[in-house]
Amino acid sequence: MIDVVAFDVGSTLVREDRYWAAWADWLGVPRHTLSALVGAVVARGRADWEAIRLVKPGVDVAAELRAWDASARAEWLEERDLYPDVRPALGALRALGVRIVVAGNQPVRTGERLRGLGLPVDAVATSGEWGVAKPDPGFFERVVALGGAAPDRTVYVGDHPVFDVRAARAAGLRAAHIRRGPWGHLWAATDDVARADWRISELGELVELMGEGGPSSGVRSYGV
Repeated sequence: MIDVVAFDVGSTLVREDRYWAAWADWLGVPRHTLSALVGAVVARGRADWEAIRLVKPGVDVAAELRAWDASARAEWLEERDLYPDVRPALGALRALGVRIVVAGNQPVRTGERLRGLGLPVDAVATSGEWGVAKPDPGFFERVVALGGAAPDRTVYVGDHPVFDVRAARAAGLRAAHIRRGPWGHLWAATDDVARADWRISELGELVELMGEGGPSSGVRSYGV
């Protein structure tokens, strides 16, 4: 049985279209240019923020991220940025008696914005607030503590094969890979994704799996 479902943020609960559009405006480049560069670094298996370094060679990315977080640009996260299945799925999971937490590699401001949306969850935290980020095992120790259940009774849901699936399983958690966002689609056929306890295309499938008895119901692969 699963007692806690923990969710990644970007490309899992939240669409990042407007996020990267705002970043393009911040950097002073066409939106399509930055979008293409994000796709290019993702295809190479690198972090999306490395696209910033391609636009501004030699930039201190950490300083740029802090400046962004302190600016009005960081206010991009609104109700319209949630995927349509988020509120229904979170509500259905709570109705099943599952504790729900949200924890991703996000700055402090994003955590504040997420809490402001009033999602039907028990707790929200970000790497910026914790001072440790995925794939560091310390991040998942925090996730387990936040959820209050044993690692093997906690499932982490995310789109990134390495940061979400591999890292969660290495920390003793269950993992569900969701195929959406650039990583979710591009790396869906990788060995890391194959090792996920579940592979889903939308959150309603996760609700069905929880209702069927959790991991004992076996692996479901993208709606099959």
